[in-house]
Formats: sequence, structure tokens, C-alpha cells
Amino acid sequence: MSDMTAAPSPFSPADRPQLGLRERKKIKTREAIRTAMYALVKEQGYDATTIEQIAERAEVSPSTVFRYFPTKEDIVLTDEFDPLIKEELHARPADEPWMDTLRYVIHKAVRLGFHDDLDMARLRTHLMVQVPAVRSRMMESMSVTGTMLCEAIGERTGRDPESLEVRVYAMALIGSLMETSLYWAETGYRDDFKDLVERTLDVMEYGLPGGRP
Repeated sequence: MSDMTAAPSPFSPADRPQLGLRERKKIKTREAIRTAMYALVKEQGYDATTIEQIAERAEVSPSTVFRYFPTKEDIVLTDEFDPLIKEELHARPADEPWMDTLRYVIHKAVRLGFHDDLDMARLRTHLMVQVPAVRSRMMESMSVTGTMLCEAIGERTGRDPESLEVRVYAMALIGSLMETSLYWAETGYRDDFKDLVERTLDVMEYGLPGGRP
């Protein structure tokens, strides 16, 4: 990879020993494409960054970029952590209260996602706020994550993953975490993101706090 392509973090999903070599290579390629794009966006802005430039920086072909990411917006939004979240939900003790499980898993995902490069996380959420195409694609992609979460909730709780209650809960959770990311960016990153996530999960568990804000 070129000098502008960051090395994968110690927490890279590509380093999971249970994955085969082929899958690890795929993850590393996706990571290289994402890293190349973010570097270019920092240099010249989102709109000026092309797929051809991203491919050249990541040392892959444009067709490879499109094979991994159907749109430029997907490079911003797609990550490797959905499967890890599902695995972590499965791994928690069966008798652990659901919200305790959820808090543990979500906070672990936040640590993994932010450990490598806080600036990259800030840039990603900035693009979600400032670029309409990214915001629109984010709304479309929620259904994919929602399906994954419905399945995980169903397996964890014994509920029908297609039931209205599970679907509503899953999409409410995804939507709340999306809004947390947008709020973090819109308020200039003044708060610790982990604290915002904890407040979000409090709302999911207890509802709106009483009294005036």
C-alpha cells in the first residue's frame, strides 16, 4: 500500500483468527479503500474526490472499488463491525439482562470503531451531516443493519425476529445511534461520544427523563 494508507489497527476485524485468509484479505482491501478515501477527502473535499483517485491511492482498480462499495457514499458508511456485534451478542451470558448485554456490546463497538483514529470518526460523522448524498444513503442502509439486529435479538431472546415488536425495537435502536452520531457532529464534538451513547441507551431503557431538560 502507499504511504497514505494507514496500517490496520490492532483491533482490525481482519486480524480475527477465526477468519480464513480470503476473508481477511477482503477486509484489508476494504480498509485500504476507506483509508484512501478519507485521506483524499481531507486533502480536497468530498465532492472533488473520485473513485479513480481512491483506487489509485489504495492501489486497486476502480472496478475493485465498485465491487466492494457500490457507491462512494458506501465507502463512508460501511464498516466491518456488524458481524462482530452479532458475535458479541451471542457470546454474552444467557441469563444476563438484555440491556446489560446491549450496553456492553455497543460500548465495545464504540471502542473498536474509535480506537484507531478519532479524527477519522469525526470526519465520517461530519460527512453524514454535511453531504446530502451520504445522509440519504445512510437512511437506505439502515435496513441492512436492522435485519442483522433483528436476527440477533431473535436468537438472543427467543422472539420472532420478524415480529413487529422486534423490528420496531431494532430500528429504534439503530435510529437512536444514528442520531447520536449526528448530534455529536452537529454540536462540534464537544461531548465524549461514549457518554452520548450511554445517554442514548438510557433513553432506550427508561424513556425520556422526567421534568424539563
